[in-house]
Amino acid sequence: MSPLSTGVLGALDPTSDRAVFRQIADQLREAIDKGRFREGEKLPSEAELVEHYGVSRMTVRNSFSILQGEGLVHSEHGRGVFVRPRPPVRRLASDRFARRHREQGKSAFLVEADTVGSHPEVDSLQVKEERATPDVSARLGSVRRVLVRRRRYLLDGRPVEFATSYLPLDIARDTPIAQPNPGPGGIYRRLEELGHRLDHFEEEIKARMPSPDEVATLRLAAGVPVIHLIRTAYDTEGRAVEVCDTVMAADAYVLSYRLPAT
Repeated sequence: MSPLSTGVLGALDPTSDRAVFRQIADQLREAIDKGRFREGEKLPSEAELVEHYGVSRMTVRNSFSILQGEGLVHSEHGRGVFVRPRPPVRRLASDRFARRHREQGKSAFLVEADTVGSHPEVDSLQVKEERATPDVSARLGSVRRVLVRRRRYLLDGRPVEFATSYLPLDIARDTPIAQPNPGPGGIYRRLEELGHRLDHFEEEIKARMPSPDEVATLRLAAGVPVIHLIRTAYDTEGRAVEVCDTVMAADAYVLSYRLPAT
């Protein structure tokens, strides 16, 4: 059934100064946003849109290119153009690092996965000692060398974030934190077992376009930005005990925060 007969798409406005291919992209985008084309659903073919709008194939392809650049659709050779799935992971900022989760043996990522009923995985794990960068050194109180933990997180087989933790060597060397699997509750539970009871976290968040390496690591579609988050963990003595640099696929997360009004 054509998009014209179903009424999903309208007609072009010949009086508009907006380019025809942009008008078509606008209509397709609106249909996606309103759920008229659902996640994973195939969009009308080039031939259908050419017939519907009375335009050239190149015009339709330019419209698809806009939507691909925005990360809304992806093309499958020989099959067509499909609406990209956008499963959200709700990050509860006031809850995901709660001590009760660590005591239950859950890391923050496991808590996040539980909220959406997804299967979590960790791969690309690397643990090594390195010289601290100037930024990391400053955040950790002028330390020179750090234990570095790099890992990629997946939900239901899809990469959603890549995180790197930096910990002072005098805290982490020759402890379970230096092992590939630090044990239930993750490194924050191990830190508390080592006497560094956590007091608070500070996070800096910004959105940006990804680097080529980040596109490959997170398998990002064209046009999908990333959320870049840097978190510093402090113990009750006021010492910074970890810096975590995380890059997340922006189309996979909803950042949700509860902020006090007083």
